[in-house]
Amino acid sequence: MKRRICIVSGTRAEYGLLRGVIEGVQHNDPLELQMIVTGTHLSPEFGLTYREIEADGTPIDDRVEILLSSDTAAGVAKAMGLGLIGFADAFARLKPHILVLLGDRFEILAAAAAAMVAAIPIAHIHGGETSEGAFDEAIRHSLTKMSHLHFVAAEPYRKRVVQLGEDPGRVFLVGGLGTDAIQRERLLEREALEQSLGLTFGLRNLLITYHPETLNDQNSCAHLEELLNALDMLDNDTRLIFTMPNADTGGRALMQRIGDFVADRPNSWAYASLGQRRYLSCLRFVDGVIGNSSSGLAEAPSFGIGTLNIGDRQAGRLKASSVIDCPPRQADIEAGLSLLFSPDFKSSLSLVRNPYGDGGASARIVEVLRTASLEGLLKKRFYDLPVE
Repeated sequence: MKRRICIVSGTRAEYGLLRGVIEGVQHNDPLELQMIVTGTHLSPEFGLTYREIEADGTPIDDRVEILLSSDTAAGVAKAMGLGLIGFADAFARLKPHILVLLGDRFEILAAAAAAMVAAIPIAHIHGGETSEGAFDEAIRHSLTKMSHLHFVAAEPYRKRVVQLGEDPGRVFLVGGLGTDAIQRERLLEREALEQSLGLTFGLRNLLITYHPETLNDQNSCAHLEELLNALDMLDNDTRLIFTMPNADTGGRALMQRIGDFVADRPNSWAYASLGQRRYLSCLRFVDGVIGNSSSGLAEAPSFGIGTLNIGDRQAGRLKASSVIDCPPRQADIEAGLSLLFSPDFKSSLSLVRNPYGDGGASARIVEVLRTASLEGLLKKRFYDLPVE
């Protein structure tokens, strides 16, 4: 009997990271892929990105509709409730042997809760990381305690998962999926990318993503305004390429403001979803990544470009020397941009090493999913750290 591996994806970025694992499961004969999509994949507002999954030749086994028109705290909590109901039905029908979850989003917490009470073992990817400016931090560590196999991106994260009481024998250091995706993806050349995006790159080019700081979402709009004011000081030869925020608490207000900013500036463009191929292709040709997305820490260093990381959303993550941290104030952001464009900083980028590894994570994950014993996997004993 084939081992049924169920993978859940709720966002465009998450799916891009999971593609290598999905394809590895698909092409591994002892394994059977089950694919569930949810969250923004099913939303017209966010680009109906489930179509990208289908275009890649991945059959979708179930769709769990959860997003409401509200992105208030109450709206997000209700979406989690809908997710719990929808995933309960999906798991009852699909009966997976292992559920694979990535990251730290609220959709994924709903899936994990449904799997936990259904006695389905959970394999969690990218645990042990920190993001102190978002409630994703609490979700990520909660997922670690609900999971039975752990795939981490770096040694400090492996130690942290063990510190949370997980058996070291179930924690696998595989590297980051972002660097894996860069190796796997066939990236677009400059002219083809420009044609696909409907723009022409300028003398300078910036890729910008700004998500809400969900532990401080009331200030997210004010912080975005500081960023936009700083960007407005750049000349028109600097192209500004925005990717829209996730479906987080308060995200729609940021989307509206970015849309208004772009509409008034001929050197600016905004995209609901670039997709992984176009996003990674952009990293080849831009001068830097701006905002507070994890991709500025996980993928951008592999392209030898700088990242201006604004605010606390990614506080606590491992960072390459190509990452410039700055507060969400216009003057600090302007100073950060000056450093990003400076000849000395740019010349240092050739020496940067990505702390998330150099690829191969997907194959390592699939091998564990194929070979791990299911007997006794659900029963966990809290692992106490040795007394020094």
